[in-house]
Amino acid sequence: MFLPGKRFPEKPELVVELKWDKNAKGALEQIKRQEYCRSLEEYQGNFLLAGVNYNRKTKAHECVIEELCKE
Repeated sequence: MFLPGKRFPEKPELVVELKWDKNAKGALEQIKRQEYCRSLEEYQGNFLLAGVNYNRKTKAHECVIEELCKE
């Protein structure tokens, strides 16, 4: 998790899950399933969720980003 700091409250919190030889969408689903953002309930801004996968065979990276807005 990356916090924007008190000087930038308008910036979103970034939550990243890294995988290798899996898939980025699965990494994003893990963030949601395991409720990573729940530990940051006192944070008032929105979140960017990023699932990143690295394929060791092809050396390719895959990334899926989703915005989660607090209501």
